[in-house]
Amino acid sequence: MKLEAEIRSWFEWLSRDWVTIGSVGVSATDLLFATALVIFAALFSRVFRRSLRRLAERGAEENKPFYYALGRIGHYLIVAVAVFAALQIVGFNLSSLAFAAGAIGIGVGLGLQSVVNNFVSGLILLFERTLKVGDFVELESGLQGTVRSINVRSTVLTTNDNLDVVVPNSEFTNGVLSNWTMSDAGRRIHVPFGVAYGTDKELVRRAALEAAARVDATDISPNRPPQVWLVGFGDSSLNFELVVWVGREALLRPGNTRASYYWELETSFREHGVEIPFPQRDLHLRGGGFP
Repeated sequence: MKLEAEIRSWFEWLSRDWVTIGSVGVSATDLLFATALVIFAALFSRVFRRSLRRLAERGAEENKPFYYALGRIGHYLIVAVAVFAALQIVGFNLSSLAFAAGAIGIGVGLGLQSVVNNFVSGLILLFERTLKVGDFVELESGLQGTVRSINVRSTVLTTNDNLDVVVPNSEFTNGVLSNWTMSDAGRRIHVPFGVAYGTDKELVRRAALEAAARVDATDISPNRPPQVWLVGFGDSSLNFELVVWVGREALLRPGNTRASYYWELETSFREHGVEIPFPQRDLHLRGGGFP
């Protein structure tokens, strides 16, 4: 009898309202069930995303962005459903959330516009798939990097200096975004250089093409041959561009790739005796006017 009385008292204690919000009383039992539901949803979401990652690892490379987007969106939906269900368990209903919705609306009007904008922009990025994990991108500000993750508010880019940069999602939807690896992995790059006036143009072409052939990143396929363009007449030089197609790995390291071409260009020009100009000024002195 004593044990039954203790158990009854425990149930009464758990069923007793701990807090009262407006006209809604919240008991310990309600809190425990609601907390357990949210924890279960978080664990389920984690298992769900881990399963998708395993599927992505076993599947084709082009399907990995789809699995990533599906995992992020599924995570948001699971958490949202769990939160609403937890609110129902503790005694709230959707109509009782009108006050909270009004408060959130006021907050958005006062200072949460950017947060909501970045959240919606993140959903747009996941649905449109114009930006996906692993892409090498360049923002309108000049920032370049590889996409590491697309989160609720921001996207993480890793630069070639291994610097992680957190960029608000709205930067990708409201500005001009250059995605270097969105579709075809091959891209054409322009390497400008100049030679002294009077240099044989055919010699310049031959030397530059030999330099391009010595760089491993160069695509030498018949439909994408390296080219040398004469693009202008400078103050001290004939201005050329070495135009080459490179693959994905070279695109991910643009600075290193250009440095490789300049290195081989300088070597090739020395071998062929091609002069790289430097600014020169002629000073003419006129006689007269002196005692």
